Amino acid sequence: MWAKERHQRIVSMLTANQQVSANDLAEMLGRSVGWLSQVERDLSEPSISDLRQIAEALGVPMSLLFGHASAPVEEQGYVVRAGARRPMGSGEEGLIEELLSPDLTDDFEVIHSTFRPHSKMQTPAQRPTQEVGYIISGRLELEIAERRFTVGPGDSFRFRGESYAWANPYDEPVVAIWVIAPPVY
Repeated sequence: MWAKERHQRIVSMLTANQQVSANDLAEMLGRSVGWLSQVERDLSEPSISDLRQIAEALGVPMSLLFGHASAPVEEQGYVVRAGARRPMGSGEEGLIEELLSPDLTDDFEVIHSTFRPHSKMQTPAQRPTQEVGYIISGRLELEIAERRFTVGPGDSFRFRGESYAWANPYDEPVVAIWVIAPPVY
């Protein structure tokens, strides 16, 4: 359900954007026009990195590429039920993210992240944010500003605008909670 709604949003944005042709967008993303066509036709699901690049290329916030969970009126803006978390990205990189914040109107967002065993971030990232992570279970390899760390249950970490990358070379998934300010999704 979420993936189909996200694909519909991406297709709408791609077809509505008259300033960027499919060829130009594919080139900006370092992808083929065929891949872009597959995303538009719901035959391929973009990763978080892909979605970040698409949003940047189109000049829109990433949150526009995601659907919104429906909640009872009295809970909207206050409560997010476990089964109603808004997924972020495809999990293609081995990272499954869900929005824990009720919406994206605050000065920060809270994300539940699960890093699959033997997964690794495709490309290091650097964004103008302050981020704090707390590891609930598993062990995660981090590189922050060219320094390497291994963090495990109960450990927390922070980075502020530095380049970062992650990897889970272990046999167990890693579950973490992230707080990101300002929101990036």
